[in-house]
Amino acid sequence: MNPFFADAQRRISYLLPLLALSGPLAAQELPAAVQGQVRTANGAPVEYATVMLHRAIDSVALKTEFTDASGHFLLVPASTGQYLVSVVHVGYAQTWAGPVTVTSGPMQPLRLTLVPSTTQQLRGVTVTGQKPPFERLPDRTVINVENSPLSSGNTVLDVLGRAPGVTVGGNDDLALRGKRGVLVLLDGKRVPMNGAELANMLRALPAEQVSTMELIPNPPAKYDAQGTAGVILINLKKDQHLGTNGSVNASYGRGRYGKHTSGLSLNHRGPHANLYATYAYTDRRNFQNLVFSRLHRPEGLPQASSQQRNEMRNHLVSHTWKAGLDYTLSKQTTLGAMVSGLASQSPWQGTNESAFFDAQGQPVSRYTSDNFRDLRTPNVAANLTFRHTFRPDSAGTPELTADADMARYGIRRGLNLATTFSLPADRPATTLTGTHDGTLHIQSAKADYVRPLPRGLRLELGLKASQVRADNDVVFYRNGSLLPDATQSNRFRYDESIRAAYLTMSRTRPGLTLTAGLRAEQTVATGRQNIGNENFDRRYLQLFPNLSLSRTLSEAHTVGFTLSRRLDRPTYTQLNPFRTYVDATSYRAGNPYLQPMTSYSAELNHTWRQKYTTGLSYARGHWPIVPVYLAQPGPERLVAATDVNLQTRHYYAFTLTAPLAPTKWWQLYTDIELFYIYFDGRLSSTTAPAGRPGAIASANSTFTLGKGWTADLNGSYHSREWYAFQVVEAFGQLGVGVQKSLLDGRATLRLNATDLLYTAPITATSRYQVFEERYRANQDSRAATVSFTYRFGSNEVPPARKRATGAEEEKRRAVSQ
Repeated sequence: MNPFFADAQRRISYLLPLLALSGPLAAQELPAAVQGQVRTANGAPVEYATVMLHRAIDSVALKTEFTDASGHFLLVPASTGQYLVSVVHVGYAQTWAGPVTVTSGPMQPLRLTLVPSTTQQLRGVTVTGQKPPFERLPDRTVINVENSPLSSGNTVLDVLGRAPGVTVGGNDDLALRGKRGVLVLLDGKRVPMNGAELANMLRALPAEQVSTMELIPNPPAKYDAQGTAGVILINLKKDQHLGTNGSVNASYGRGRYGKHTSGLSLNHRGPHANLYATYAYTDRRNFQNLVFSRLHRPEGLPQASSQQRNEMRNHLVSHTWKAGLDYTLSKQTTLGAMVSGLASQSPWQGTNESAFFDAQGQPVSRYTSDNFRDLRTPNVAANLTFRHTFRPDSAGTPELTADADMARYGIRRGLNLATTFSLPADRPATTLTGTHDGTLHIQSAKADYVRPLPRGLRLELGLKASQVRADNDVVFYRNGSLLPDATQSNRFRYDESIRAAYLTMSRTRPGLTLTAGLRAEQTVATGRQNIGNENFDRRYLQLFPNLSLSRTLSEAHTVGFTLSRRLDRPTYTQLNPFRTYVDATSYRAGNPYLQPMTSYSAELNHTWRQKYTTGLSYARGHWPIVPVYLAQPGPERLVAATDVNLQTRHYYAFTLTAPLAPTKWWQLYTDIELFYIYFDGRLSSTTAPAGRPGAIASANSTFTLGKGWTADLNGSYHSREWYAFQVVEAFGQLGVGVQKSLLDGRATLRLNATDLLYTAPITATSRYQVFEERYRANQDSRAATVSFTYRFGSNEVPPARKRATGAEEEKRRAVSQ
């Protein structure tokens, strides 16, 4: 038997007794479910409305659910008693029902009607619906970016850097709960970049275009297995109003340099068709100062050291656009088509000053380099979507969705590096010029089927197929020669095919929710170079089980458990062996010998009074991919940044989430994580050092000031951390924002300031047996921004439909450098 199948079969056998528990637990006499239907004033059912169950005594939210295609919902309280039910939907007032008395006997379904108003009367009390900045749900944390004062005029990367448990490292790597290897989806699609490339793309995307972000540490089987640290969903805004409507926004921020963002969205929705389009323009100037202190200890040779300083200036100009059409063929069937693109230009210009010293500290070499780099990314993607709901029965409404995606991502990079020497004075000047032309073609198709079953069961299954073809051609020229440098020029082609299938079965009963899933992915990948023998062929089939259990013990206590297996495939950039120069002695290069990392993760959590959540988690990864710096042999003292596999990664963590309300006008959301990470393995003659405990803490305060004024105060802190061979010093940030609603709610004026104490710069040290490097990276992170948004057109909103696309796994890993 295939070892992957045998291994998965053994693990599934452990899950079957847990599934069997759902029978006797459900037989206990527990409270009845609160169910009902949500409609508009004209009787149309409202799909994907957010329905919440509250304690009647203090209105604290206990559970959250979404309505289905026919507007129905079901909420299972932890115990009998009195509750309130509220409904929130874009463009409508928050609607309340209750108090509702829940017993163990059957209950009459509720009927809730949404009206396009800002307030709703409940027993003579005016209740205004407003989502908190952060919401902790059983399996994820939701960040409500829309209408946040701190989001205006900032980028998506800025907002992520302030999210609970998310950090952006010195190499622009995203980490969730201290773990690297995050899967990022933008409107259901993978972002086609990683590391610095992903960060540049998120910097080009204005936060004003985002509705919510969702952080999922242990995602279910329907998501691609990629991402051992979890999934980050970025959901863009989409206007749901009937008729013609839209919004415009503009902002200007100033740190050391200016930062401008503007955007326009248009939407026309009729009875059968919805036509929409968005456009955003970004013009942001930035600086990046890098200071390196290096110590070379080559075996058998005298020690040497160097001091280097890079001062770079960047001018990012980007155009982001999207246009689409949704057409309703019938009440059950919808077709959709969408095209989107991102065209950005990001030139970097700067100077590097370097000094090299011998073992006695005497200078042996000095030089100055003028560096010009230019990056252009002409990207375009298209998507077709089919959605069909079948005839509902007593169990619910079955649903089938299908997606087909095609995308082309391009990269155009130029380099001009001129170096002059002051020591030795007789050493001639050198030049290095280069071009990098690359394309990535993605084709993807998937289908998902959801079928509610009797007795609280729910079946989900799906298929996916994707094909990726990447072609990169890099040419370097030295000292004005017309002939390419054969030692560095090359062409790298990568082909990858992934076939996947998943099945998930869940069961919901009063006091118990149990979900078990299994995903299978077969990968076939090849890498070819015109020069050299660093070619590879890989073919593997892996199974990824997933288990989630939530059990309500009493009104005050709920426990949950998740178990999953996931992997991190090397990205296309990480496999590409080409060099990208930062200065004359520092460059980035991929590693074609990288192997995928697999990881098992388990988490046990406890929620007290549906409010305070604590969790214990452990993850063990095999062949973890870690960034390293390698000193190259030779008198040039070149240093290469690349990635390698170590043997094992161990991760332990304790988390605490506490949403507080100290007063009626002050909401405080705190998130604390204590973690410990260590690695097993060696890099050449260096053994991975022992780990050290670390901590991540964040707090966000929201103040309701009255007369249309609100304010946010956000702070985060990341302690000193050891990650493989690198030690990152403590860093954090503090930001404040205020906003005022104008023109009967159609306009909003916002003002914010970020990184007030300028504590976001990163300082890190990498230590190896023969080499040590300490660097500090500063950017233009302290800035003040003012923004204005105006919404125009109709306010009437029909039922909304969510939409996702299929090219997820591949686009995150697209070639881009």
